[in-house]
Amino acid sequence: MNKSNDPVATPARERVRIFDTTLRDGEQSPGFSMSRPQKLRMAHALAELGVDVLEAGFPQASEGDFEAVQAIARELRGPVIAGLARAQFGDIEACARALEPAQKKRIHIFLATSPLHRRHKLNMSREQVIETGIKAVSHAKKFCDDIEFSAEDAIRTEPDYLIAVLSAMIEAGATTVNVPDTVGYATPEEIFALFSRLKKEVRGIDKVILSSHCHNDLGLAVANSVAAVAAGARQVECTINGIGERAGNAALEEIVMALRTRADRFSVETGIRTRLLYPTARLLANVTGATIARNKAIVGDNAFAHESGIHQHGMLKNRETYEIMRPEDVGVEKTQLVLGKHSGKHALRDRLKSLGYDVGDAEVEKIFPRFKALADKKKEVFDSDLDALVLGQDPATLGPWHLHDLVATSRQDVGASASVKLRHDDGRIVGGGEGAIGDGPVHAAIRAIELGSGIRLDIADFQIRSLSPSADAQARATLTVRHGDRDLTGRGVSTDIVEAGALAALEVVNRIERIKAGQALPLVAKSA
Repeated sequence: MNKSNDPVATPARERVRIFDTTLRDGEQSPGFSMSRPQKLRMAHALAELGVDVLEAGFPQASEGDFEAVQAIARELRGPVIAGLARAQFGDIEACARALEPAQKKRIHIFLATSPLHRRHKLNMSREQVIETGIKAVSHAKKFCDDIEFSAEDAIRTEPDYLIAVLSAMIEAGATTVNVPDTVGYATPEEIFALFSRLKKEVRGIDKVILSSHCHNDLGLAVANSVAAVAAGARQVECTINGIGERAGNAALEEIVMALRTRADRFSVETGIRTRLLYPTARLLANVTGATIARNKAIVGDNAFAHESGIHQHGMLKNRETYEIMRPEDVGVEKTQLVLGKHSGKHALRDRLKSLGYDVGDAEVEKIFPRFKALADKKKEVFDSDLDALVLGQDPATLGPWHLHDLVATSRQDVGASASVKLRHDDGRIVGGGEGAIGDGPVHAAIRAIELGSGIRLDIADFQIRSLSPSADAQARATLTVRHGDRDLTGRGVSTDIVEAGALAALEVVNRIERIKAGQALPLVAKSA
């Protein structure tokens, strides 16, 4: 018992190192290739995120990969910069040259150890694999003190042999030993049992870092990574959004938030700045053009969105009824109560209030049946739809501005221009003259909307998403604009992405016009 007045000290949490391989394992998978400038942009974002180790690429794979690794090693300060190498002297030397400018560097050597790989890929005996690994690690130590050894396909390797391999690599000079589930075959129970055994039986394991690298072929990569941490792993290899070979790798953002949210169970911490998780995930999606699934944990559009009326009612009473994390902690601005056919009166009233409408119970009762009727026709009811319902107008014809004509052109040597004709509810028709100039046809069309309406848009975010995979698919443009202390969002749908962008901009312009006209006066400064 503590009989003094001194507070009881909180035990220090052990640090789990985050080894990010987005730019190597993630980038080498179909659909995620990046140019050198794109890799550099992502590398800076990952460094700012706080990853401990950044695997920049496989220098021996190509001249382009070598140059990308070298550029990242030269520019970045903060994380350890790692390069991948096979257990071959040529690979190791290429890795050393590429990493030479790095402030902190690591050579990451991999060598397969499972019977399947020994027999069919390497054509080596057990003894030859160990001998090859020892020579590779010893050679790498000539160039770098920080050496990681990965036993490729470790999960399907005989446990006794894996223990012998890792013990030999530690003795040869490896400072981190990585145990990959290369084909995503293991279960959390198997991972926990294996890592627990390795912690007990591998010689010298207490002097190095034990690492996990889990693939997602059975959808268990994050669960397996967390199980490895529970059994003593103190490095986790992962990628942003879980990108990687086949079904991907363990998702960095999911591992980090699992360890943070369940700190009561794991008693560990990472150095990740979690408020940067969402923007980093979105940056990767923008760089690669790969859309994040709506239901993706932590960073998907639905991660902090609720449509069910029962859930929305609970959220309005107390956020913790249906959320175990705060959206702000991962960089999401706020929880979204999505209005649709499952929503109830509480969520409708809350959204109307945030839009600036001072509506009482009687007004909500009148609006609610029309809201439900509209929600049955649409997947989601947007703010402009609510404006129309309150004003007693048809959402499809809500103005005051309407797009009468749009012409956009783009030439590689000249640039993009667009002109529009806008019709106002008061009968005015504006535009149609000299076109607006933009960085592309969509940007030019939005500029033309600004010129025609006389309203300048302070654009905070713009996204275009295909609504189906077919050649004649419709595109949905979403434009978010800062107006005073509020965020106003407009959406446009068309088979023409330029028209979709123009319609989204026009929806925001109309909302600003209505606010100025006093049709939707904000009660307080809140995001719309």
